[in-house]
Amino acid sequence: MDPVHTGPYTVREATPDDAAGARSVMLDTFYREFDYGYVPAWHEDVIDVQGTYLTDPRHLLLVATRDDEVVGTTALHSRGPASPPHPAWIAERYPSGPTAQLVRVYVRPEHRRHGLARTMVRMACDFAARRGDYDCVYLHTNVDIPGAEPFWHSVAKEICDARTTGEHGPGFGTVHFEIPLPHVHVPSDPR
Repeated sequence: MDPVHTGPYTVREATPDDAAGARSVMLDTFYREFDYGYVPAWHEDVIDVQGTYLTDPRHLLLVATRDDEVVGTTALHSRGPASPPHPAWIAERYPSGPTAQLVRVYVRPEHRRHGLARTMVRMACDFAARRGDYDCVYLHTNVDIPGAEPFWHSVAKEICDARTTGEHGPGFGTVHFEIPLPHVHVPSDPR
C-alpha cells in the first residue's frame, strides 16, 4: 500500500518502529479522552501492537505521521465485536472471520481537522476490499468524543445507537456502524 501525503502529514502502513508511537496515541486517548484508561479485556491489542497488527496478513495498522512522530492511528482486524459488552445480536451479525473490524481510529487533538482519520479509514476499507475475504467493515464508537458522531455518520451507516436502546447501560455513548466495502477491480490473470 502506497503512503498518502496530505500537507505535512504522511499516512502509511505501520512498521515495527512505529509500535511505541502508535501505542502512545492509543493510551493517551483512553486516559485523556475516554476517561477510563487502559482496560486489559478491551485493549490487549495495544500492548502487543506488533503481534496483533503487523504479523497477521489479514490485519492492518495505519499511522499518520508528522516529522516522524506518530500523531494518528487506525487499525483493522478480523475479530468481530464481543458480547458482552456489546449486544449479542451485534456479535452475531458481525462474526469473527468475515468481519473486518475497524478499531483505534484516533488522532491527537492538535492534529485533527486535516483529513487524517478520513484518509486512514478509506485506506483501511480499501485494504479489506482488496483482500477479498471480508464481507463488511464494522465499527463502534464513543460518540461522547467531540466530532466522533458527525464524522462516522459522514462515512458509515448507523446500525444501532446503544444510547437509545440501553444495551450498554448508562454512561456509554456507543453507536455501532457498518461501512460497505468499496468495489475493487482485480484484473484477471492474463494467462
